[in-house]
Amino acid sequence: MNEEANETVMEEEYDLSDVVLGEELDIKVKSDYTDEDIQVLDGLEAVRKRPGMYIGSTSSRGLHHLVWEIVDNGIDEAMAGFATTVCITIDKDNNVTVIDDGRGMPTGINEKTNKSTIETIFTVLHAGGKFGGGAYKVSGGLHGVGASVVNALSKWLEVTVYHEGKEYFIRFENGGQPVAPLAVIGDCDPSKHGSKVRFKPDGEIFQETTEFNHDTLRKRIRELAFLNKGIRLTFDDERETDEKRRHYEFFYEGGLKEYVADINSGKEPIQDDIIYTEGHEKGIQVEVACQYTTDERDAVYTFCNNIFTGDGGTHLDGFNDALKRVINNYAKDRKLIKEKEDITLTAEDCKDGLTAIISVKHPDPQYEGQTKGKLGNSEVRKIVSTIFGAQLERYLLEHPNEAKIILDKILLAYESRLAAKRAREATRNKKNDAFGSLKGKLVDCSSKESSICEIYIVEGDSAGGSAKNGRDSHFQAILPLRGKILNVEKARKHRILENAEIRSMITAFGCGVMEETDTSKLRYNKIVIMTDADVDGDHIRILLLTFFYRFMRPIIEGGYVYIAQPPLYKVQKGKTIRYAYTEQGMERLRNELGDKLAIQRYKGLGEMDADQLRETTMDPKNRTLIRVSLDDAIQADQYFSIMMGEEVEPRKNFIIENADFAELDV
Repeated sequence: MNEEANETVMEEEYDLSDVVLGEELDIKVKSDYTDEDIQVLDGLEAVRKRPGMYIGSTSSRGLHHLVWEIVDNGIDEAMAGFATTVCITIDKDNNVTVIDDGRGMPTGINEKTNKSTIETIFTVLHAGGKFGGGAYKVSGGLHGVGASVVNALSKWLEVTVYHEGKEYFIRFENGGQPVAPLAVIGDCDPSKHGSKVRFKPDGEIFQETTEFNHDTLRKRIRELAFLNKGIRLTFDDERETDEKRRHYEFFYEGGLKEYVADINSGKEPIQDDIIYTEGHEKGIQVEVACQYTTDERDAVYTFCNNIFTGDGGTHLDGFNDALKRVINNYAKDRKLIKEKEDITLTAEDCKDGLTAIISVKHPDPQYEGQTKGKLGNSEVRKIVSTIFGAQLERYLLEHPNEAKIILDKILLAYESRLAAKRAREATRNKKNDAFGSLKGKLVDCSSKESSICEIYIVEGDSAGGSAKNGRDSHFQAILPLRGKILNVEKARKHRILENAEIRSMITAFGCGVMEETDTSKLRYNKIVIMTDADVDGDHIRILLLTFFYRFMRPIIEGGYVYIAQPPLYKVQKGKTIRYAYTEQGMERLRNELGDKLAIQRYKGLGEMDADQLRETTMDPKNRTLIRVSLDDAIQADQYFSIMMGEEVEPRKNFIIENADFAELDV
């Protein structure tokens, strides 16, 4: 069976002489934070004209990036050993305040700019203590770009520093210009130290929104607390009227171990302990925490200097190398794999049901792409593989019972992978057969230009009939589903890929599935989920999204998946016909049109004739589509596991905590 394996196991010997295991790298700085530590690389130019170059976009994501740049500075102080707490506050006017109890920014004159060092930090691009000046060993953020960019994109920004018994203050306006030089505005307790930055985003830059999202801020602040054990982060949102949502305090002494436990709260672990290791080599700190669950897919997340590297990189490669090497060797040494079977387990097999967090702290990280999505430092691969591999080997040797359970699960995953491979090959063969497997199902469009083509996924033949007759056959295709598809959260891969409805979608889309998914081969620019506006419709939509997320995630990440919004009501008064898409919209129509209304409540798409469906839901001139996006991969993974998994209690708790309740007169 060796020809089935598509990966080889690394047999390289690893030298442990320079590696320190079980010990956190000392990244605390021994020197003072002085004016000489601030190095100036370039002036601040064109930030307001091209903000997307510095923060990615001027959408909501770019807006929140401003907060993270200032918070990162406080975290850097904590990682350097000089701060214990970082406090983030959003006031009622949507202004942001970030306070840390670190050393406080230097307050003297910078010799290269002849301005105060604080003014230099906030007005000169690439000015900061993160370029080898000795103030920091590792840091997140944009390496000194952050503070000046936040200032440039704010309507105003204020900095207060507590240093050596004095309180310093400076305010910037008009695109980052100082109102007056840095000044001492009072005395403070000599023991008080730290920095406070307060700013208001500029609405001229952030025209989409200047409103910070409570949940986005809370989730990231909590994540930072997990990634930096022993650092306390607080979040106060003074806009919230609910007392429970006004104040949060995050502090995790267990760090990544608590993070893994939190992710696994909706899953069933198959081992009691969380495998944890930390170590360092050549100034690079490595932390890994992982635990196997009964789940049938992995949840492995990587970070470098607190930045989520969603595309992986060399730290993930090193983790995969260690996992394959150690588990294959252990299985063969313990005769769990018979020599004559010639089985080679892949990283995919070994990660079946594994939840893992891999975090590295690097003094000079190199990322691929502007979004820092992938770590590129080649030396990290071997360091992570060595440090994690040693701890994993030790764990398996010291826990033989758990090791046997883990290996049994991995061997089952191996067999499932081979079965899934055969199912994929069968799907590919049918796809090449001129879509013969879709005969009687897919009602395709006439155009072959994928950039304009759309496919509507509809439930049932009745809705499919209306959609077929209401579509524009030039660019709109219809694929009806017969019944609900499998819940892929609860089924093995080969069963999923053998499901008729799922295979129909894979064949119709044409872009492959799982690791073979290639959006450049996608036959449609829009995949539109069009289901009834009822509980069954919601369930089908969630099942489809779960399948797309787990097996075709690039089509979500690429923005190809949409949800149609059919109306709930048809309202007619005389010859006037209007449609309401929500209960609130229906109430507005009642107030607008008055009495004597003919109201039709649509129970399903099949109740709409072709003209109505085209007019309200399919015509690009009139329709409303919701694009499905993926802003937080870790939280999305958790939500799918909780809501669609086997465990009932976590799902119940999630619903209770997140549902909006109302008192109804019925």
